Amino acid sequence: MQLILPSAEYQASYCAYITELDDEERYPFPLDFDHQNFGAMLARIEAFRQGEDLPQGYAASTTYWLIDNDELIGVSNLRHYLTPQIERAGGHIGLGIRPSHRGQGLGTLLLKLTLEQAQQRGIHEVHIHCEKSNPASAAMILANGGKLHSEITDATHESVIQRYRIPLAQSPLSN
Repeated sequence: MQLILPSAEYQASYCAYITELDDEERYPFPLDFDHQNFGAMLARIEAFRQGEDLPQGYAASTTYWLIDNDELIGVSNLRHYLTPQIERAGGHIGLGIRPSHRGQGLGTLLLKLTLEQAQQRGIHEVHIHCEKSNPASAAMILANGGKLHSEITDATHESVIQRYRIPLAQSPLSN
């Protein structure tokens, strides 16, 4: 398994992933980008990585794809910094696993690999949030060293958001 930046090479697998998601809420948010023009979608993801043309309240972010045997099985998005809105509800990392691959510990692996990317970026404490009604996400966060920091009520989704923090060791490269 490898964590890569999005690539046109995986267009068919990406489209199959989106079809498999059907009408469920998509995580992370770049999965909501229009993919009919795949090249334009990849360009938009790259613009977000470069911090260009960001909508109000958004932070620069890098999207990663978890690939296994030439199949896209998971997507994560690492925000390079937190805006006040994202610090309240959203955090540094959003991720999702393809429905047919859930329940195999791949979310825990994807989070681990994305945390390594955060550490390489010099992020020393990752904020990661999930809905209280999602115990699988909470377990994945806890398995990667997350500590529950607080809970808030999100009026937008009428749900309780659990806000975790994961301290990352400082690497010599990030000093």
